[in-house]
Amino acid sequence: MREGFFHRRIALPILELLRQGVTPEKIALSVALGAALGVFPAIGWTTALCAIAALLLRLNLPAIQIVNYFMYPAQLALLIPFFRLGEKLFRAPHLPISPSQLQALIHAGLWRTIRLLWTTTWHAMAAWLLLAPVFVAVVYAILVPVLRRVLRKQTPQSAESE
Repeated sequence: MREGFFHRRIALPILELLRQGVTPEKIALSVALGAALGVFPAIGWTTALCAIAALLLRLNLPAIQIVNYFMYPAQLALLIPFFRLGEKLFRAPHLPISPSQLQALIHAGLWRTIRLLWTTTWHAMAAWLLLAPVFVAVVYAILVPVLRRVLRKQTPQSAESE
């Protein structure tokens, strides 16, 4: 079932973009940025950040947003690790908060949570800013040759079917 879901929701849309003439480089950058921006350690910002990146870099907006939405569980899972990394980076005091406490805070009131965690969050954003470019570069470097190979395999099939 997972293989069918992955194939239907991820692989087929990417193949369709390749068939429409979107370059492997643009798709790879859309996926890499969508994944990196999708784990930005501030809830509620990723959709806007992905849209801005797609518009400024002329990337495929649906592709970057699809990846962004799939990254939501990872964003939640990485919040506290980014908090910890930000604490180390800025030598800030340790904030004793568990995932369940964070979830309870968010459910109690998002604005209250933002006010309480503002310093911790911007420290986490700085840590993310240091890691994200490396992540994007690595994912991009891996995806470009893979997508080029997929495009080469798809091109002869398209020519044969005509």
